Amino acid sequence: MTDGGMLELWQDYNLTARTVEHLAMFSVALLLSMIIGFAVGVLLFRKRKYAGVSFAALNTVETFPDLALLAILIPLLGIGAVPTVFACVLYSILPIARNTYTGLTSVSAGHVGAAESIGLTEREVLLHIRVPLALPMLAGGVRIAVVFTMGIVTLGGLVGAGGLGVPLQTGIFNNIPALILLSGAWVGLLAVLFDGVAAAIEHRLNRRYGVW
Repeated sequence: MTDGGMLELWQDYNLTARTVEHLAMFSVALLLSMIIGFAVGVLLFRKRKYAGVSFAALNTVETFPDLALLAILIPLLGIGAVPTVFACVLYSILPIARNTYTGLTSVSAGHVGAAESIGLTEREVLLHIRVPLALPMLAGGVRIAVVFTMGIVTLGGLVGAGGLGVPLQTGIFNNIPALILLSGAWVGLLAVLFDGVAAAIEHRLNRRYGVW
């Protein structure tokens, strides 16, 4: 198809508005995942005896297929953006929480001992030593969450959430290969772009904090 034909498809199926919807859901879901995942990771670091069972439970959630989880959430949360965002958060908590926990527990005893020797409390050691040094690992978890979130938000089109899943679904149901190609390529490009941004942030944090 020519560039003009692609542009016409873009306009006919309102892909600009669908992209805005898609990125809005993506942003909300990723932000919630980061906040909750980080909080869970810190909490499990402070209550380490619960870490094993907590991560096992989160791993169980990961075993549910995306569509099956969305289907389970529809009777509880209805259709639309809410179950889609909720599913994104459920899938994304694990990599962020696990990497936060691993990062916090992996800080060397030398760093902690030096901080304690100058009078820092346990809370201050956590905030000023452990958390900064755990940032590269945390960024790695967020990068995984970016990929999960982009994929599940796309599936949200099947449950009335809007976004770029809608033109993909329309193209599949109505056998419009050009629309499938355009929508799929655009979702893929967005995923690559956001993964690239996350990778750049992770690389920068590794350069600054990665050598413990």
